[in-house]
Amino acid sequence: MHDGPGGRIADARQFVIEHAEQRRRPRYTDHMSETLNSTTFPGVRVLILADDPLARAGLVALLANAPALVIVGQSGSDVDFTALLAAFQPDAVLWDLGWSPDQQVATLGQFVTEHGAPVVALLATSTAADAVRSAGARGLLLRSSKSEQMAAALYAVAQGLLVFEDTLPPMPAGAPTSIDLVEPLSSRELEVLRLLAEGLSNKEIARTLGISENTIKFHVNAILGKLGAQSRTEAVVRATRAGLLLL
Repeated sequence: MHDGPGGRIADARQFVIEHAEQRRRPRYTDHMSETLNSTTFPGVRVLILADDPLARAGLVALLANAPALVIVGQSGSDVDFTALLAAFQPDAVLWDLGWSPDQQVATLGQFVTEHGAPVVALLATSTAADAVRSAGARGLLLRSSKSEQMAAALYAVAQGLLVFEDTLPPMPAGAPTSIDLVEPLSSRELEVLRLLAEGLSNKEIARTLGISENTIKFHVNAILGKLGAQSRTEAVVRATRAGLLLL
């Protein structure tokens, strides 16, 4: 239970403590650090929104040293968004919706409609996932997500992709996708696709999955063909828009 001001403050403090502990752990695998430090990923300017000042402080501390990511500002949600965005000019917004996300869905929807900045929303539970997604969030993660998940989601939405944590409810069955697959991807092809999205080379994917590099090349070609893509990057974009890639 989290009723009352005391409960909410305790929750916020626990949120800061949990994420401070994450900072002591290895943040990125070698391949991710190399990828995010390369010229392929210019610095992503991030604005953090959260009504709880302790939650804001925790997120700023958590992401302060993320490669190719710059925290340009932080704020609550009861502000003039036009002035806020003009001042900070973010590429992506990380919005912690706290323990009562339903109360902020309308504000989130208005923000997305009027300003268009891509939002990664943090949820305490999965109950409001569909409403937040419908409001226009480009990314959905749980508040307990690790720093690398948050960073990767921010990079992705800044590039125009959709990112939904796989523990959250999937998109409704009738939700439209932007592509029609020539043929469904196999379970192995989905594994390879996920690693492609992380920026791994064929050799690194082969090492990760314990199979030969030639086999990986075969799977990559099959993925490109089934998605109707001309490159690995296009395959990741099309797969994300089709709901095949979840963070």
